Amino acid sequence: NDSGIEKRLEHRPGPGRVRAASSPGERREGRVSGARTREVSLQERSARVFQKGLSGVSESGRAARCRVEEAGSMAALLLLPLLLLLPLLLLKLHLWPQLRWLAADLAFAVRALRCKRALRACARAAAAADPEGPQGGCSLAWRLAQLAQQRPAHTFLIHGERRFSYAEAESQSNRAARAFLRALGWDGGPSGGARSAGGGERAAQGAGNAAALAECGGDGEATGRAAVPLAPGATVALLLPASPEFLWLWFGLAKAGLRTAFVPSALRRSPLLHCLRSCGARALVLAPEFLESLEPDLPALKAMGLHLWAAGPGTHPAGIRDLLSEMSAEADRSVPGYLSAPQSMMDTCLYIFTSGTTGLPKAARISHVKILQCQGFYQLCGVRQEDVIYLALPLYHMSGSLLGIVGCLGIGATVVLKSKFSAGQFWEDCQQHRVTVFQYIGELCRYLVNQPPNKAEHGHRVRLAVGSGLRPDTWERFVRRFGPLQVLETYGLTEGNVATFNYTGQRGAVGRASWLYKCIFPFSLIRYDVTTGEPIRDAQGHCVATSPGEPGLLVAPVSQNSPFLGYAGGPELARGKLLNDVFRPGDVFFNTGDLLICDDQGFLRFHDRTGDTFRWKGENVATTEVAEVFEALDFLQEVNVYGVTVPGHEGRAGMAALVLRPPHSLDLVQLYSHVSENLPPYARPRFLRLQESLATTETFKQQKVRMANEGFDPGALSDPLYVLDQAVGAYLPLTPARYGALLAGDLRI
Repeated sequence: NDSGIEKRLEHRPGPGRVRAASSPGERREGRVSGARTREVSLQERSARVFQKGLSGVSESGRAARCRVEEAGSMAALLLLPLLLLLPLLLLKLHLWPQLRWLAADLAFAVRALRCKRALRACARAAAAADPEGPQGGCSLAWRLAQLAQQRPAHTFLIHGERRFSYAEAESQSNRAARAFLRALGWDGGPSGGARSAGGGERAAQGAGNAAALAECGGDGEATGRAAVPLAPGATVALLLPASPEFLWLWFGLAKAGLRTAFVPSALRRSPLLHCLRSCGARALVLAPEFLESLEPDLPALKAMGLHLWAAGPGTHPAGIRDLLSEMSAEADRSVPGYLSAPQSMMDTCLYIFTSGTTGLPKAARISHVKILQCQGFYQLCGVRQEDVIYLALPLYHMSGSLLGIVGCLGIGATVVLKSKFSAGQFWEDCQQHRVTVFQYIGELCRYLVNQPPNKAEHGHRVRLAVGSGLRPDTWERFVRRFGPLQVLETYGLTEGNVATFNYTGQRGAVGRASWLYKCIFPFSLIRYDVTTGEPIRDAQGHCVATSPGEPGLLVAPVSQNSPFLGYAGGPELARGKLLNDVFRPGDVFFNTGDLLICDDQGFLRFHDRTGDTFRWKGENVATTEVAEVFEALDFLQEVNVYGVTVPGHEGRAGMAALVLRPPHSLDLVQLYSHVSENLPPYARPRFLRLQESLATTETFKQQKVRMANEGFDPGALSDPLYVLDQAVGAYLPLTPARYGALLAGDLRI
């Protein structure tokens, strides 16, 4: 073979001629070159074979891909009818309208879960903190101390021209805590140290309290009964307007381990005394500006043996001490956390009064766990730490105190606090303080849209309005005039265990009823008989869930995580608030007393309040409480109080149907004076209807629903009608002319 290769190489053409091998060396070089050529030839043949194989594989792969594509096309053709029928199927199952909002539901669910996780971490941190330190106490004291350490210079509160940082809020509340602890007989030492030589700081009783009372100047000159020394865990009532002092005293009471009772500032006479007795108050702190109107009540207050403080300087009646002066004499050092650390997070730390269906105001028990939950309110609403919040709601109301103030502490933001809301000043305040969020009740927004145009309403920074009770028509006008801004409508009750958030911005809705939301915050709507005032039950005795578009009673399961603590004064006050065997034997649900509607898209809309309670000026009004005040007049025999809808106003205005006691006549002057003296402004009936007799049911119950439906139109009713004219300060006959002025908005009620 080598010789054959050599012969071919000898005759291989060259650049110019064919050259034959002539020497042994050249023949050796030729053999090497031939070997290399043979190797290259073999590689070329192998490459051609390999490429041919690849070509075959590629052709088979292409064929396989073609077969897959054909199968996919066939499957798509088969699935296309199903995809076209899917919307119809979802509509048939009532799922498609709710799936439209799935992204918003998921986003809020993630936010809610993060908020819950953060609050649980806060509770663990407070429990693990040093009990001797300021962060070892209750969740409220822990959070304020934490913010004072993390953001000491950041502005917490703006009130008029006054500004307070978180560090200053901590110092002021420490002074208040020490002033209250001194009334307990607690002695932190002359230098304000954390421990006295007597063996501990826990509030002393007995001789220690007596000594502290003598030192602080306690007296018993009122009616011969001395004020009982404060005991650990005692309740101190606050009768104050919205002010920084309200907050310092509230925070100080929490740090001292004392309970606080928020008394509505408009209450006087018997309703005030009832509130103080129902919560077991042992002390009352009142505003100096209230002393004149409270003068007739002072003998009764002193007879109760209350410690009486005034939260401000001035000349006070005998037996009333200046609490702010006592605070200024105290050190601003923190008090030990164990003084306020609860035995259980379910322990009551606060009372907020709410008018229930049973009559007089009831003291709703607020637990430490609810205080902790309210720290997440603004976080759930999407408010950020750098926001400035405008708050013009009364602090004795849950919306102002728990949602507004505690919610602000939860995110560490700034709050602009107003003692009284002013529609004319609102937008100027927002411009001055760079407000980005404000909290409302429905009435506030209506007041704003009814104001004449103001240049300050343009160019503001408000991006979010959070609150409750905003009617759809006012909502539309508010956003159109003052937007672009987001409105986040919510729903909740002071004593309730359920809350809803309209995080989608759907106008007129108070929240969502998606399955995601109900997994985190469970609730149900059940059928309710307005006539009997009871839920409708099936043959098995269980309640029946409502269908979309049907009004239903809002109920929520009671559990360890969502408790209902009831009211101070006894379990009978909570009668009707708990429903048993709602969906299965043994379950317990909280009855909100409110009727809501869930539409086919899963949006919740407020429908009405059940029972005798109605809402006016952002406050709940109990008809039995108003009726009792009217029945104290000797010329009235029967009274039926109910709420009527007034065009252009949120809620329902009070109306009283009256039957005279023979042979008396109606004395409108005495009636107005009596009502003004004994009822807060929001509870005073706006309309009166004089009747020969009251309509009752077969069981002799007053017919409130029918009376409310009949309204107050003098053209439709033959009975004498009267209207409360706020400008005149009297009840006047409701003539057709006044009725027209009322509908036009020219008559202020």
